[in-house]
This record gives sequence, structure tokens and C-alpha cells, in this order.
Amino acid sequence: MTTPPAAVREAANTRTRRVRAERPGRPNPPGPRTVRRKWRLTQWAYLAAPLALLVAFTYVPVVSLIRFSFTDWDGLSPTSNNVGIDNYTELFTRPEFFNVFTVSLFYLAGAFLQIVLALYFATVLSFNVRLSNLFKGILFFPYLLNGVAIGFVFLYFFQPGGALDAILGTFGIGGHQWLGDPDLVNTSLAGVSVWRYLGINLVLFMGAIQSIPPQLYEAAMLDGANRWQQFRYVIAPGIKPVISISAILAVSGALSVFEIPLIMTGGANNSETFVIQTLKLAFNFDKVGLASAGAVVLLAIVVLVTWMQRLLIPDERVEMS
Repeated sequence: MTTPPAAVREAANTRTRRVRAERPGRPNPPGPRTVRRKWRLTQWAYLAAPLALLVAFTYVPVVSLIRFSFTDWDGLSPTSNNVGIDNYTELFTRPEFFNVFTVSLFYLAGAFLQIVLALYFATVLSFNVRLSNLFKGILFFPYLLNGVAIGFVFLYFFQPGGALDAILGTFGIGGHQWLGDPDLVNTSLAGVSVWRYLGINLVLFMGAIQSIPPQLYEAAMLDGANRWQQFRYVIAPGIKPVISISAILAVSGALSVFEIPLIMTGGANNSETFVIQTLKLAFNFDKVGLASAGAVVLLAIVVLVTWMQRLLIPDERVEMS
């Protein structure tokens, strides 16, 4: 004779009540709302530290920079006078302040050359190539070096009778004033930047390429696609967001470059960039207010260029299947 289902449920409920009566101190499990509330609090607890650092070292300095740009502070005196928009008026009425942006064109051309080279090497090294890890390390190694060390190394590399002249001399090419000739100095400095930052773009592109499903390459090979066609129709569309980000970083970096030219030439021989000019205003001529206005203008230009790039090249969700 089988036990009716109702009797089974009643026996189970009786057993549950007996267990709870024996252990009255055991709390009931939390409900879904309580779990979600605790999860939100945990998320904010983890975000508190990075948010505090972001506000302390990014937004607070930007607000202070904007405030200084409306004063005549010299960087030393405890007080300053409010001059309104006089600093901005001086910036926009003196063309020499913006003529230095022509130097950024050399770095912009070098940045796009760097993207092309990084795409090429990333595509080649993503396939089965002998000693690929060695080549990856060689290309990425310059990015790990300190910028000051790179500047001093290339000072000897570009000096008259130095390593570059010795290499060119083997091909019968005479020496040049690579850092002393105003027509060559910016090309030389831009070449150093290409050598230094090629590795980071290589890593970004290789990571994006490796995220493409392998079956897409197999399907392309079955259709008879060569390496160039695989790059054009599979790799390039698949890593388009990363290429867009690299282009934005290239433009902003070309506008704000300062480390390499500051160390190697100090801005001499027509190699002064906008950032070097701003630093000289602040620390050589004690015009921190005017320099702050220049920094604000540069920030606005970078934001505007970035916004225009995002507008012209909008984000597209890439579905790789």
C-alpha cells in the first residue's frame, strides 16, 4: 500500500519544524533583495579606492589648473591676483604660441607609421613563425625602457660621427647634423618615438587578433584567401575598435609629446613642442598662470580632436562568429 502524497508532504513539514525547533538560533537564509543589496555595497567598496585616487590625482588637479589659468600666479608667492581671461587673450593674440603645433605634424606622421608597422608585425607574428617569441620580445623591449635613458642613448646615436653616421658611412653616405639641422631634427626625434612606442601597439593588436575565432581563418583558407585577403576581410574588421583607439592615442600623443625632445634637444633648433613651451613659461619665466591657460587650451584641443574622431569613426560592435 503506497503512502498518499499529502501524507508525505505533511511528514516532511513535520520533520522540518522539528529540526528548526531543535536549532532555534539558526537564521533564515537571506532573500534575493538582501543579496543584491550586499552585492552592490561590495562593488562600491572595491571601487572606492580607485575612484578616490582618480579624483585626487586627475579631477582635482584639472580643477586647480583651470583656477590658476585665471590668475597671474608665479608659482612661488603665496598670493595671486585674478586677471580674468587675460591669459587666454594673450595666448590667442600671439601666433608664436600656436606655431609650435607644426612640430606635432612630424610626430603625427610618425605615429601613423608606427600603427602601420605594428599592424604588419602583429599580423605576421600571429601566425606560425619561427622564433616569433624572440621577435615579439625585441619589438616590445623599447617600451620597457625609461624615456630618459632612451633620450641619452639616442643622443650618442645621432651625434656627428656617431653610430648612425658610421652605419651610413658603410654605404657611402656622408654624415649629417641629425639634431643640429632644423630640417632633420624633428624627423629624427619622431623616429625615436616610433621605435619606442611600436611595442605597445604591437601588443594591443596581437591581443585583438588572437581574439578572432580560428574557424574564420580556416573558412578563408578554404575559400582560397591569401594572407593579404585574410588581413583585409577577417583581421582588419575584427580589430577595428582597437585600431580606432590606437588612432585616438596617436593624435593625442602627437599633440602632447615632450619627453624625447625635452631630453635630447631641450626644444632647440625648431624642435620645441607646445608642452615644452608651456613648461618654459611656468618654470623659466615664472608665468604659471599663463602656462596653466596653455595647458587648459591643450586639454581642450585633445578633447575636441578625440570627440571628432569618435564622431567620424563611431564605435561598431563587431560580431565574430
